[in-house]
Formats: sequence, structure tokens, C-alpha cells
Amino acid sequence: MSTDNIIDGKAFAAGLRERVGSEAAQIKQAHGLVPGLAVVLVGDDPASAVYVRNKGEQTREAGMQSFEHRLAADTPEANVLALVAQLNTDDAVHGILVQLPLPDQIDEQKVLSAINPDKDVDGFHVTNVGRLWTGGDALVPCTPYGCILMLKDRLGDLSGKRAIVVGRSNIVGKPMAALLLAESCTVTIAHSRTKDLAQRCRESDIVIAAVGRPEMIKGDWVSPGATVIDVGINRVDAPEKGLKEDGSPKTKLVGDVDFSEAAEVAGAITPVPGGVGPMTIACLLRNTLVAACRQNGIEPPAI
Repeated sequence: MSTDNIIDGKAFAAGLRERVGSEAAQIKQAHGLVPGLAVVLVGDDPASAVYVRNKGEQTREAGMQSFEHRLAADTPEANVLALVAQLNTDDAVHGILVQLPLPDQIDEQKVLSAINPDKDVDGFHVTNVGRLWTGGDALVPCTPYGCILMLKDRLGDLSGKRAIVVGRSNIVGKPMAALLLAESCTVTIAHSRTKDLAQRCRESDIVIAAVGRPEMIKGDWVSPGATVIDVGINRVDAPEKGLKEDGSPKTKLVGDVDFSEAAEVAGAITPVPGGVGPMTIACLLRNTLVAACRQNGIEPPAI
């Protein structure tokens, strides 16, 4: 199998982080402004802790300030809301990200709604959702924005292309559809209950898989030459890799697309891992830079 059609998200994300860092340095020199990102982590989920650490490292590498707030798993909701309120008024903080999921005693939507929309670098606040769908200056959810950047880099003008988004979540599916519409694509929003889903995918020039089901989209669902962006990250048993010490099978990460099949026919495709995943933090840094500029009356760079 040729690798010419593989979209290297890791390399693309590295390039984006480098551009963000360069723009941040120019803005600091011209305006004395250093963008700041505050990340709030409640609890000790290992995966979230690793993610937060990576965010901090990459924020600092891009020449920005990183503020990390780690709270105990039993922290009351009121304390989290108080911290968010404090960060909303901190002029050194231009972006606020509350790491999800939150413990059961905390209402996620209430916390996300408490973030100043202009500092909502995750793009989840209802105000940013409205701005996105009405063509305003929104802070866009990082994963869909990363997808659109990779699509435009590979395909150029997306106008008129038929795109299907398989998945309807608020985090990926819905904002992805809005971004594709803004690029003048003809968009279908599909999901696990869509009738004739395989045929709907075959009719599409662009397939965005974000449904959360391992290898659900098969190779014969993909039209020859279509571009496939696989947002799914699923951990599945991999008995071919042997057993763990406790006798259970080792595991591996797979996407929502059967990669080995789809890669044979797709014109371009993202792998899992190494495709969409690395773009999320890179786009978070981009959003923080844009938010810092807007809050200080500076024209944001076009990145």
C-alpha cells in the first residue's frame, strides 16, 4: 500500500504550532502582549493528566504563558465556578479550558456556560456555537477546526464538494458540519441510525468519521479518490500483540474507519493514531492567540 495518500497529522500540527509561535513572538515584540492559557483539571484521571501536561508544554514552547489549576476530585461545583469567575477577570488569561469529563458532582454545562465566551478557546459556549452557525467571529472547537485545515491543505478549494459528517456530537459533528457549510460544501449530517449510511458515504467526496464506533466505516463505503478524515479514537483488544501480565489481551488504538480497507481506495486519509489527534492542541494554541488578539484590539493573524 502506498503512503502517498496518508495525511500526516503529526507533521501538520508541528507546522501549525511553529506558525503560532512565530506569530506570538511578533505580537509580543509589537504590542508587549503574551497570550495566556489557563487549564483547569478536576480529579486525577490519568489520561486527562497527560493531556493537560502536554498542553502546558506545548503552550510554553509556543512562547505563551501556561496557567494550570489542578483541583481534587471531590471539589464542590461552587469552587470550580468561583475559579472560572476569577479567570474570567484575569487580564493575563486570554483562554480558559476546563478539562472534560468532570466528576459527577459537577454540572459540565453549567461550568462551560460560566466561561467568558471570548476566552472560551474550546469553542463549546452557546455564544460561540451561535457565532459559528451565523458566520460571526467564533472561537471554533479545536478538533473540527483541525480537520478543516487539513482538508483545505490537501484539497484546496472545498466549494461544491459533497461532504458527509458521520456523527452529530456538539464537540465534533455539529461544528464540523457548520465549518464545511462555511466552505460552500454540500453537507449531510449522518449518524448510526441513518438509513443506507454506506450508500450516503459512497456518494461523498469527503467523509468525516466521528461516530465513536471502532472501524465502523468499511473500505467499500468510500468512493475511489474520496478524502477520509477519521476523528475516532477507540481502544480495542489486539490479541495478535500478545497478552498482558494479567492474561488479558494487549490493546491498540483504531479509528471509526477500517483504515487498511479504506486506504486502498481513498485519495487521502488520516491514520489513527497520528492523524486528527495531534491537531487538537495545535488548534487550541491557535485559538488562544486569536482570543488574545481580539481581547486587545489587535487583528488576529490568518492561521
